[in-house]
Amino acid sequence: MNRWSNRENKLNRIEQLRIFCMAAESANFREAAVRMGISPQVVTRAVKELEASFGELLFHRNTRQVRITTFGERLMHRARESINALDDLFLDNNHRNDDALRGIVRITAPGTLTRTYLLPVLNRIALDHPHITLDLRLSEIITDAVDDKIDIGIRIGFLRDSRYVARAVAKVAFFVCASPQLIARCGTPATLEELVQCPMSAVVDRNTGRIWPWYFADGQQVAPRLPAFITDDPDTERRAVLDGVAFGQLPAFLAMPHIRSGALVAVLQDLAPSPWDLYVYRPQRGPVPARVRLVFDALLDALSSAGDFPMQPDAMT
Repeated sequence: MNRWSNRENKLNRIEQLRIFCMAAESANFREAAVRMGISPQVVTRAVKELEASFGELLFHRNTRQVRITTFGERLMHRARESINALDDLFLDNNHRNDDALRGIVRITAPGTLTRTYLLPVLNRIALDHPHITLDLRLSEIITDAVDDKIDIGIRIGFLRDSRYVARAVAKVAFFVCASPQLIARCGTPATLEELVQCPMSAVVDRNTGRIWPWYFADGQQVAPRLPAFITDDPDTERRAVLDGVAFGQLPAFLAMPHIRSGALVAVLQDLAPSPWDLYVYRPQRGPVPARVRLVFDALLDALSSAGDFPMQPDAMT
């Protein structure tokens, strides 16, 4: 019999707090109910009883979403610490370790990085720790990790939000490159003025809907005037560049394997921009659960040791 089934009519305060914490860590009340093996009605009742006890709303609720309030966020941290301390009284060391590595870890990352660099380490974690559920969302859009309840994020570029604990794990260089066939047709541009006369690819920034400019040394920028190919997916842009459709400015982790093989040729290297930082970050939400720390540290190690993030654009040997 489910341990909650004979208690649905009368929940004690500890059970209410456990349900509340699970609801705060879940996308909605229904997900919390599934994870705890109880009905959604029990979750709703527990939250309402706590709200009545504290005289404060714990969640903003409407027909589309449930979002924790500021008071609810503070209560969740205090409740989680108290519940963990109470659980420690009844668990020996082995049980504590097992319980710490259990639950969901939500991750957001660009798809262009994930397939080659992240999936191997994440799949290894999933095999070694079957009680950890990895919820991986692929997106080039900068996600608000705090509002969207993301545990770990990975991004390239600028990250100055003080709500995050961020670690810069590598520098990502950028290459202007093209296929040998396209260079044979159009020649090798030696200046930015010559580059804009060549067929160029363009990538749409999904955050703004505008086309990303191409960046160069000394703060110079070039916008493709008449793009030969437009997409909002960097991996699709790489395919078009490989097929000789256009010149492209590709990050090192997309370009380097093809430059090494000769499928792409880098040009204008003396005008290469400064490399961008590759970040692994997490929100500052109090104590870090062991399962989140495990995944965070594994991603740091995997990305900092990857060989396709050279510090300098000419590091191609």
